[in-house]
Amino acid sequence: MTDLDQLTQSLARNVKHWRNDRGYTLDALAARAGVSRGMIIQIEQARTNPSVGTTVKIADALGVSITTLLEYDQGPQVRMVAPGDAVRMWSTEAGSYTSLLVGTEAPGPFELWDWRLMPGERSESDPHPSGTQELLHVRTGELTLVLDGVEHAVPAGGSATFEASAPHAYCNNGTETVEMTMAVAVPPGR
Repeated sequence: MTDLDQLTQSLARNVKHWRNDRGYTLDALAARAGVSRGMIIQIEQARTNPSVGTTVKIADALGVSITTLLEYDQGPQVRMVAPGDAVRMWSTEAGSYTSLLVGTEAPGPFELWDWRLMPGERSESDPHPSGTQELLHVRTGELTLVLDGVEHAVPAGGSATFEASAPHAYCNNGTETVEMTMAVAVPPGR
C-alpha cells in the first residue's frame, strides 16, 4: 500500500468515526462543512483525496484537528513525529509549502505547522470556527498577514496572534523567502 493509499484509508476511517462520534448524518456534516454530501461519501469510501481546503473544512466542522483526520492509528501517550514524517499539506512549484508538524486533541484541536512562502506567493484561508486562535513566529523574511482585508507586516524575529474566524491570508511581498512556525488552537467540538 502506498503512502497516498494509506492516507486515503486513514482519512476515510477517521471522518466516518468522528462523524458518527458527533452524531452527524452525512447531510449534517456536509452542511456544517460547506461541502457536498457526495464528497463526504467519496471520502468515507476512500474513493477520493480531497483538497487541503476541503479537509480543513471537514476538520473544522467535526471540531478535530487535521492531524486527527490523517492519523494512521492511535499510538502510545507520547506520539513521536520523526523528521521527514510531517504531513505536507500544501505546496507550489516555486517551493512554498506548509507541513503539519504535530497536533493533539486536548482540550480541543491544537496543531503546530512549518511554513515556507517563496517571494510573490500567497496562501488564502477561509474563516475558522469562532474562537480559533493562530500564533505565528517568522524566522526569515517578512510576512504580510492579511486579516479581514487589513495587512499587517510581521518581520523576521517577530510574532503575531489573532482570532482566525475572519478570512485571512499569508503573503510574501518581499524578495526573501518567508519561513515561519504557526500554532493553531481550535475550540473543542460542540
